Amino acid sequence: MPDVTLAQSINAERLVLLGWSRAIVLQMTHPLIAAAVADHSHFRASAGAAALRLHETVRSMLSLTFGSAATRAQAIAGIRGIHRRVNGVLRQDVGPFPAGTRYSAEDPALLLWVHATLIDSVVLTYEALIAPLTPEERDEYCRQAAPVAVDLGVDQADVPASWPALQQYLSRTLTSGSLVAGPEARAIVDAVLFPPLSLVTGPFAWVNRLYTIGTLPAPIRDQYRFTWTARRAAQLQRIVRGLHAARRVSPRRLAWWPAARRL
Repeated sequence: MPDVTLAQSINAERLVLLGWSRAIVLQMTHPLIAAAVADHSHFRASAGAAALRLHETVRSMLSLTFGSAATRAQAIAGIRGIHRRVNGVLRQDVGPFPAGTRYSAEDPALLLWVHATLIDSVVLTYEALIAPLTPEERDEYCRQAAPVAVDLGVDQADVPASWPALQQYLSRTLTSGSLVAGPEARAIVDAVLFPPLSLVTGPFAWVNRLYTIGTLPAPIRDQYRFTWTARRAAQLQRIVRGLHAARRVSPRRLAWWPAARRL
């Protein structure tokens, strides 16, 4: 297999998908993002709609990470086309944002929050379930992920190009007072963590819910009114150890996405 970049080797791992729900929950604490999703996304309509949305999101990630230059450009154009259609106004006051505040999925500040929460959640999940990264590798992952944010409309000077810069940005935003889990955010997150078929998917939905809630910053967890106990923390530790052990003995043909194995 040819050499792969660090970003490719991290994004290749199927288990990293477990961190996406954490990123979504963090993203929804921004009232303008929650309003955009509530007004323009239909993934809550049915189990089929949720599955289709997940499939499309994974496909976009794989195209951006493993596709040719043409495939990557097509994926960027598709995402930007969707973003152009997503705009509107808040229907009610949420935190520091009064009713009538305009939102747009092309807003660089909102795009940056989405980018940062995803990078943070992916690295956290990779290190918990796959392998630790050195400080230099964390920095390199931030650098390799930055072009996608820029291509989607974030100013290059604003995109954290190192792990410390990313953490500083996250810390500033988390303490800025701009993040408030309003009614729309809680409804969206409830749909993510308690999907329509969660009674069927059972253990998978439970693991996703436990991992997501357990890895959230405590103030964000409190905003969503999630309870977290010593018993649940112990359950999470056992799940993480079990998944890590399973990954250690899993061949790449099972652990990696097919697009990654074709490199």
